[in-house]
Amino acid sequence: MDTIRITLPDGSVREFARGVTGLEVAQSIGSRLAAAALAVAVDGETRDLARPITADAAVRVLTWNDDDGKRTYWHSSAHLMAEALESVFPGTKFGIGPPIENGFYYDIDLADHSVTADDLRVLEEKMRALAARDVPYERQEIAWDDAVEYFRKKGDPYKLELLDGLRGQPISLYHQGEFTDLCFGPHIPSTGRIKAIKLLSVAGAYWRGSEKNKMLQRIYGITFPTQKELEEHLFRLEEAKRRDHRKLGQELELFLITPKVGGGLPIWLPKGTIVRETLETWLRDEQRKRGYLPVVTPHIGNLELYKTSGHYPYYKDSQFAPITVEEEQYLLKPMNCPHHHQVYLARPRSYRDLPLRIAEFGTVYRYEQSGELNGLTRVRAFTVDDSHMYVRPDQLKGELCEVIELIQLVFRTLGFTDFRTRLSFRDPKNREKYGGEDAMWEQSERDIREAADAMKLDYFVGIGEAAFYGPKIDFMVQDVLRRTWQLGTVQVDYVMPERFDLEYMGSDGQRHRPVIIHRAPFGSLERFIGVLIEHYAGDFPLWLAPVQAVVMPITDAQLDYARKVHDHLQHAGLRVETDDRNEKIGYKIRESETRKVPYMLVVGEKERAAGTVSLRRHRKGDLGSRSVEEVVALLAGEVATKAITA
Repeated sequence: MDTIRITLPDGSVREFARGVTGLEVAQSIGSRLAAAALAVAVDGETRDLARPITADAAVRVLTWNDDDGKRTYWHSSAHLMAEALESVFPGTKFGIGPPIENGFYYDIDLADHSVTADDLRVLEEKMRALAARDVPYERQEIAWDDAVEYFRKKGDPYKLELLDGLRGQPISLYHQGEFTDLCFGPHIPSTGRIKAIKLLSVAGAYWRGSEKNKMLQRIYGITFPTQKELEEHLFRLEEAKRRDHRKLGQELELFLITPKVGGGLPIWLPKGTIVRETLETWLRDEQRKRGYLPVVTPHIGNLELYKTSGHYPYYKDSQFAPITVEEEQYLLKPMNCPHHHQVYLARPRSYRDLPLRIAEFGTVYRYEQSGELNGLTRVRAFTVDDSHMYVRPDQLKGELCEVIELIQLVFRTLGFTDFRTRLSFRDPKNREKYGGEDAMWEQSERDIREAADAMKLDYFVGIGEAAFYGPKIDFMVQDVLRRTWQLGTVQVDYVMPERFDLEYMGSDGQRHRPVIIHRAPFGSLERFIGVLIEHYAGDFPLWLAPVQAVVMPITDAQLDYARKVHDHLQHAGLRVETDDRNEKIGYKIRESETRKVPYMLVVGEKERAAGTVSLRRHRKGDLGSRSVEEVVALLAGEVATKAITA
């Protein structure tokens, strides 16, 4: 019999007949796995369970517990929604319907009809009825001409436009029930796997993201294998609305975005600036302990600098247009690294100078489409806690481990205890996306993996996720709502030393190239703080809180004493205010709770006479009578330990 060798995730190798399906592989492992299987990864490519495997391969069966399993499930759910749309609204024209981080959407053209909340409920019911038939998702590979003919007869101009860009490529259709769609796949085995359904919202979306094209309607939805999981998700969505950093940023007076300045250009208000500067100061102190040297670079640079680095040709579409000054062209700085390479080149370097670690909180600029902007998490101007480390090859692994340790410290201190790491490697099938020789990439990917193993990171490999100049370790952090954010990053770079002709004199008297480590624990400071606001629901730990305590006199008779208490705390380095308004103490306390101030110090006549305060903690209430010295010691200790909760 003609056989192939299948390598399973545990490293074991089994022989199967050529053409074995992913489902048959799952059944050979166990009936429970086969029942839970949604798709299969073959050499990292996600496929339908029914597709034959015709060559030796590494195979992993994907279930709901795998990210690619969820994506396949939600992709199939988008097709189910499209079938419901075609049934409820005959003649619907379909754009694209991909899975997203949580759920799926489909862009549709319904001519003059705008989808309403009542329509969403009708579509949900139709999806449930269609899912209950439990019909298979079936793949059909088809000639390009035949696909064009099918969608021309159907009268679907958006699919025809997509096909126009797929000339010469393999074409596949997927069928389920009475519905057929242009799709590469993969899909789950059948519609019956889709149990719990919720269509969430409708938004406008320009076809293919261009304002020159027609505005379509984008319907968002989410599905789960059980109703319980759906209800938990909907609860988290409501909680996310309460925690929305755009809403809290306004209520807590942290930042401002106004069209008078421009979309995606945040202004930091005093309280937000305190949070930002506190984070910066803390990281600067940690960097100083580790031998980093501070630098400051301009906000613009000569266009030729970015052509040398490759940022201009590779990221041209996401940059602002060049500025012409005295016949020279300049660019708003899209990245800090080309400037930092000039610091390295400022004088000759010896092997004794390395590692050279330089760091900057450098503001960079990217042109983002207006429809993509989102509070602090997607902006056009943002500050990166950027560092570049120029190291000898023999120093590389140790420096990478030190950087990983620093990033882990950042996450632990800020209460992010649940995170994974992605080793972001290049796609060897798409070499034109990347700079440098194959040998450089092979070495840098080995370096990354060895450091991740040495630090015992829980990692997975993301093919095609590398930067154009090198592989990365990307830290994928979960917040309290179990949403995943890509925050800190570490990159290994053999390409830029070649592009900028960076050298050092070795101990052998010969010239050598350094290796560059790009490193940013926060990443974008704006995005990081946006995530922090939502993670804490604006209720910052004491060391980050813009106002750490409010002194509240009950009447004007205690005002002088309240001011003395205020001064005592302020001289101890605490951020404190005095609420001297002519309001009842209950009102002052309620307002302070709304502002999420950690501590309230109430002073009445009894406290003034005894030299004490009545101490209250946000969300915890009365902590009893304390001397001012006790309060200072309590708060100072909490700040010093950077406690997440009191």
